[in-house]
Amino acid sequence: MNRRDFMRMTGLGILAAGMPGVGMAEGASPSSGKPNIIFVLGDDMGINIGIGCYSDRKGLTPNLDALAAGGVRFERCFATPICGPTRCLLMTGRYPFRTGGWDHSSGAVPAVLAQNEYPMARILSEAGYDTCCVGKWRQMAQTPREWGFDEYVMSPTATGYYWTKKYTKNGKEITEDKDVFFPDVCQDYALEFIRRHGVGGKAAGKPFFLYYPTHLMHNHLAPTPDSKTGVKSNPGERRAENLIYLDKQIGALATELDRLNLRENTLIIFAGDNGTDMAGYTINKRRISGGKHTMLEGGALVPCIVNWKGTAPAGSVVKDLVDFSDLLPTFAELAGAKLPDKVPYDGLSFAPLLRGKKGVSREWIFMGCDDKWYVREDKWKLNQAGELFDMKDAPFTEPLVPADSKDPEAAAARKRLQAVLDKLNPAGGKLPPKNSDKDNEKE
Repeated sequence: MNRRDFMRMTGLGILAAGMPGVGMAEGASPSSGKPNIIFVLGDDMGINIGIGCYSDRKGLTPNLDALAAGGVRFERCFATPICGPTRCLLMTGRYPFRTGGWDHSSGAVPAVLAQNEYPMARILSEAGYDTCCVGKWRQMAQTPREWGFDEYVMSPTATGYYWTKKYTKNGKEITEDKDVFFPDVCQDYALEFIRRHGVGGKAAGKPFFLYYPTHLMHNHLAPTPDSKTGVKSNPGERRAENLIYLDKQIGALATELDRLNLRENTLIIFAGDNGTDMAGYTINKRRISGGKHTMLEGGALVPCIVNWKGTAPAGSVVKDLVDFSDLLPTFAELAGAKLPDKVPYDGLSFAPLLRGKKGVSREWIFMGCDDKWYVREDKWKLNQAGELFDMKDAPFTEPLVPADSKDPEAAAARKRLQAVLDKLNPAGGKLPPKNSDKDNEKE
């Protein structure tokens, strides 16, 4: 079976992303214009982090909830269980056995270099976009510039999460006289970048891509500028303060787009990068299975909200399986970009869903992190050890199916998913070195 037939059989879709010689996904139509794209990536924000439209905790995130009410909310979006592999998957659109991006040993994904990939920012730049990255980058090797971004602001070390005197702007190290709240530095630059594309701006009329991987809400949370001084908060209160602050920043982005009359031509997408790194809030009064660092459901299940005023169907809830490899072909299709013929991308564009069309749904997603992996479909999951899990009650429980189970549905699922793994052959790809220093962001 050739690759194209395999993609059609499984529903995995570089083919739907507009590659040469292949039609668009069902229901898709050429874009009437290239939308601006703002992608905000929350840190350590699993689906149970406390965003109102996902959890039982209400009132903390009015701006994110408003974006969801006016747009599309995905219920089953999967990143990876830790930061580095997620960012690598996002930038490359390719699974780790193709790139080597399994972990972030020694604080980065050293095996994956921009010159060996055809990354997201380069694709959008070639499609006529101005590109900018503000925020957390350090798990990726090199700088955002090598990866195709025209402009960037980043913290050079792991200590630059929140209050810091030093950061890097467009290759130059900036030293402040006193500690500044780095998320505010990123927010200010993001707003400046957006304003340059507003009415009368020097880049007016040219579409932009703003990648905004915020440090909020990474573990070891610090007080925000809005936190009460002299008051010691417990971990739960500190997390709520940071979530509220992040929500305020996202609201400010949307407000500025409205002021500049850019909102209807700007797609805003928010997602988390991995599961929550502490006990999360409940969903329907139940706790989910697992969290950050685990290959359980909560390790990689993240919120994903897309708002495109006047285009994305308001209040839509999507239950289809999607993973972070899907973002690159989705953005490429929206931008009218041509993907290179010889690069085996793994994603399936969901751009049609954002236009209220049917599109093509995945039959499964693949998850790889450290030296483990699994393939998951609607009701079943099979991992690298041949263990089959019943996912009918996911994300709350995922019981292991006995190897000698006589359940015909389980047997059929095992055979079906094993065939997918056999075709993907992760073990035959680029695996992490056995002596890898997997710090897994324990700082």
